[in-house]
Amino acid sequence: MIPHNERSIASIDELELLLSEPHESTVRALARLPGDVLVLGAGGKMGPTLARMAKTASDLTATPRRVIAVSRFPSSQLRERLQSWGIETIGCDLLDPASLARLPDAPNVIYMAGMKFGATGNESLTWAMNSLLPGLVSERFRHSRIAAFSTGNIYGLTPVARGGSLETDAPNPAGEYAMSCLGRERVLEHFSRTANTKVSILRLNYATELRYGVLVDIAQRVYSGKSVAISMGYLNAIWQADASAVALASLLHASSPAFVVNITGPEVLSVRRLAEDFSVRFGKPVHFDGVEASDALLSNAEKAFQIFGKPRVSYQQMMTWIADWIERGGETLAKPTHFEERAGRF
Repeated sequence: MIPHNERSIASIDELELLLSEPHESTVRALARLPGDVLVLGAGGKMGPTLARMAKTASDLTATPRRVIAVSRFPSSQLRERLQSWGIETIGCDLLDPASLARLPDAPNVIYMAGMKFGATGNESLTWAMNSLLPGLVSERFRHSRIAAFSTGNIYGLTPVARGGSLETDAPNPAGEYAMSCLGRERVLEHFSRTANTKVSILRLNYATELRYGVLVDIAQRVYSGKSVAISMGYLNAIWQADASAVALASLLHASSPAFVVNITGPEVLSVRRLAEDFSVRFGKPVHFDGVEASDALLSNAEKAFQIFGKPRVSYQQMMTWIADWIERGGETLAKPTHFEERAGRF
């Protein structure tokens, strides 16, 4: 593991290096999978460091491959940063069939494109991004292995006492975002069954780092003196690098029918207790809004732990880093997760 300070991450460069550190299982999986890795939708919150992780894991075993990041790249700065890490970049509107057709063939595809925030009021684009586009990509890369990000939102609310939804549970999505994400899964499953495309579906909640995530949302509210909503009183969280490592390693498990796995941390975390912990760390009072419901959006990731191992970074370590980052005025993405949303309106 890359040496790090357990109390503080000094800079964005150090943070992104940690977020790009592969697990041993990731290195072994990519060593067994020949050919290039194409990351579709690489311009989002996880994409850049996931692509860098794929490059790092390949370099560690001297596996010859191109890692190619595909995005619309509205920021040239991000494109240059990826290139500085040895990652090729291609600007592409994936919804444009001609642009999609021009992408290079690759035996390994990480599918990260999707739409969540802004879905309410723009439902047609949400369904196009989350349900139509997976079909276009599945047709274009029907002979590739595809690891596709989904969300634990497709399960809907589950009793906290259960400890989280399992992969075998029937979906019960609330709201058009979650329904369109279930549509994504069904389309991928269709191609997996009819075209024998090898697919892994990754039901993630919630990836967290220092600039973004549910723990950051709670910490910022406590630090700024704002009330913390607790009607969605419980959650899961996982360090983003741990989530990326599982996603890349899941390419080895892509199958027909599709391999489905939950990706999250091992604990059911209380929002109230998290906020109280940040309150102590910051030396600031905490204010709550609402009362905890008996159900929440929760996933059980025991299947992932058995196959890929448990996350290396604990939620306590994440909280320590986040509290220090916020106190020092570290940069954030200013993109709230809206984890407290219970009706699925994003």
